[in-house]
Amino acid sequence: MREVLDPLLAGWHTGGAAALATVVRTFKSAPRPAGASMLVSEDGTVVGSLSGGCVEGAVYELGSQVIEDGRPVLVRYGISDDDAFSVGLTCGGILDVFVERVNRESFPELAAVQHDIAGSLPVGVATVIEHPDATWLGRHLIVRPHGFDGDVGSEHANRAISDDVQGLLAAGRNSTLTYGPDGERRGEGMRVFFNSYAPRPRMLVFGAIDFAAALARLAAFLGYRVTVCDARAVFATAARFPDADEVIVGWPHRYLAEQLAAGLVDNRTVLCVLTHDPKFDVPLLEVALRSEQFAYIGAMGSRRTHEDRLARLRDAGLDEAELDRLHSPIGLDLGSRTPEETAVSIAAEIIALQWGGSGEPLSGLVDRIHHDDQDESVPPLAAPAAPE
Repeated sequence: MREVLDPLLAGWHTGGAAALATVVRTFKSAPRPAGASMLVSEDGTVVGSLSGGCVEGAVYELGSQVIEDGRPVLVRYGISDDDAFSVGLTCGGILDVFVERVNRESFPELAAVQHDIAGSLPVGVATVIEHPDATWLGRHLIVRPHGFDGDVGSEHANRAISDDVQGLLAAGRNSTLTYGPDGERRGEGMRVFFNSYAPRPRMLVFGAIDFAAALARLAAFLGYRVTVCDARAVFATAARFPDADEVIVGWPHRYLAEQLAAGLVDNRTVLCVLTHDPKFDVPLLEVALRSEQFAYIGAMGSRRTHEDRLARLRDAGLDEAELDRLHSPIGLDLGSRTPEETAVSIAAEIIALQWGGSGEPLSGLVDRIHHDDQDESVPPLAAPAAPE
């Protein structure tokens, strides 16, 4: 929903309605992940994408119907099913898409969700997408680290869902959960999609050089909150790094230690050391590698620089397990030459590590393209609940 939130709210504030279509589950080689959204407004305007073009036409027609009759619909695209409103995906994947009408009455908490997202506060939305009682469909529970708002249908279900999604909220992950009709953890009948809006993951870039400017630009595009830090005030300026969210003048190892002590680093944070100067990067990496908080730690430099760096870190007392967390020389072998190409190389390594990719050309592989936790088994959709 994040990608369509602004136009969705524009209609919500004026009392209008829109159809919000969300990918709630994927199977096999689906083109977009769970959480991808598309908005169909009352005037026919479309924002967002679910599949890169395969199913958008069908979803547009279904969204127009949902705006008119107000009945949420869960539909599967990608297989032939005489009983389902389905369209094939050329990629061979399968998507479950939930389409709901959104207005002030159906989603009164929407403005509060937007307020939390804008303030970088963790918040998530749990939506009932399957239930034997049609009156439960489309109900929302707004979940925060220390409580919830809204009502999916019963207090028992509210508390079970709120408790179960805290881990997803902390990790910024989306998922579909299955319960019994009243939120029983053992049983079937109700499915809930949880869409997490954790604050953007951080990228900490050390070294105010031209490679850092290119990396900051690409990282911002990828959705990171970017910090550039360097002890040299003449280089660490906002003017030189317009794409960074913040530019810090300070000794890198001291800044990082402060961030760790304040709890401002989590297991989604990536750290890129571009200084390749021992007086900066060795104390910094000593702090970083002793922590297990980071998703990625990479350092720029030649192989000779890397070997010298490892020797200095061993002299500082780091063990081999800690050194194994270091990716150096940083990036994948793309033959990069320019700062922009090097930034792509670094980002590619981070993405491959995050999703389990090999970094090999797809044309030479026989395994499926996506390396995430998409399901291979495809359970049947429940029959639609009869309207009251």
